[in-house]
Amino acid sequence: MQLVQRVVLWLMLLGGLPVSAAAQIADVIADVRVHGNHVTSNEDVLKIAGVAVGAPFTATTLREVERRLRDSGKFDTVEVLKRFASIADPSQIALVLIVNEGAVRIEYDTAPDGDEVARVVRRSGFRNLMYLPILDGEDGYGLTYGLTTSLANVFGERSRISVPLSWGGTRRAAVELEKNFEGGPMTRVEVGAGVQRRENPAFEITDDRKKVWARMEKSVSRVRLGSTASWDRVTFGAIKEDFWSVGADAALDTRIDPAYPRNAVWLSASWDRLAFDAGHTLHRTRLDGRGYLGLIGQTVLAVRATREGANAAQPRYLQPLLGGWSSLRGFEAGQFHGDIVATGSAELLVPISSPMSVGKLGVSAFIDSGVAYDYGLKFSDQPKRTGIGASLWFNATIFKLSFSVARPRGGGDTRFNFGGGFTF
Repeated sequence: MQLVQRVVLWLMLLGGLPVSAAAQIADVIADVRVHGNHVTSNEDVLKIAGVAVGAPFTATTLREVERRLRDSGKFDTVEVLKRFASIADPSQIALVLIVNEGAVRIEYDTAPDGDEVARVVRRSGFRNLMYLPILDGEDGYGLTYGLTTSLANVFGERSRISVPLSWGGTRRAAVELEKNFEGGPMTRVEVGAGVQRRENPAFEITDDRKKVWARMEKSVSRVRLGSTASWDRVTFGAIKEDFWSVGADAALDTRIDPAYPRNAVWLSASWDRLAFDAGHTLHRTRLDGRGYLGLIGQTVLAVRATREGANAAQPRYLQPLLGGWSSLRGFEAGQFHGDIVATGSAELLVPISSPMSVGKLGVSAFIDSGVAYDYGLKFSDQPKRTGIGASLWFNATIFKLSFSVARPRGGGDTRFNFGGGFTF
């Protein structure tokens, strides 16, 4: 076959054969190569693909071979590529079959004669099912525990559907759909719906929420831009309200190691417009700035400033809280609240574990300060609460835990605060 094709090509070059005869030279599969298979033999892959050396290559060959491999159910992903097997003869085509068998394992059965027989077992049902623990705790809210079940690649590559279920301090059930993109106007899109129940530590009232939301994000280098739209139905004691929310946010993150940052900053700002069914609207803002300065050895000085506020009086269930591990150590969680809350803190972090350890164990000395007041009042007129103390902490890649002992400046009872959990 190759000799005939070469003769035809020579005649064309010499001008002894009409050009129309070139169309009669059919492309031929000269080589087939298989990559990515571990437990399925090359022979079995070729049988499923239905191709062999010497078969004609047509305009539909790539599509048909890929379809056969996918329909077999033996592979998670399949890619079929066309390559030229010869520089001198472009009609000689090489096929490259790239397959991914996914999660498999080898099990051994005992044959009737007593010998062990190996067999391949593939994960049945959903092959891309993943589980992540939910474990989070903070004084005033208690311990939250549960499990997030996720199914990957439901809507193509880099997508997943997740179902978080938690109990304890925060009882929550939701369905979340997420899709990530390598390029284009968006980096990530998420939609979801869920229900949540937790007790507000400031008012000691159960806060029930039903929520539906959609979010888009765009990441450029270390900057992330986002926009969120949502609908909430809130039951807070005798209060029952619905509201719509639309907002935008931006963040700058220069941290290389978020578990223990050094010589880095994290800045974020967000704005939301809430429209209540009763007819009024509310604009809420949040600013959060953090800086980390490396000192001697592994020691780091961490500073933080935050402000949450609104352009009018907020419902009690939306008011930011002041006090506790996350905002003002040395005080009870949610001890203060208002339409506007501002905080500032400085903490000297001193690791006491080896730099080569997987996680970092350390101690710190800190001072926290904050104010909480209602809309219409002046910041300068508000009493400033300050807590001074020390903490013992542990940070790993996805786990953080901190215990602190602090006392209010100017007198007051010494208080123990804690917080931490898994972060993904």
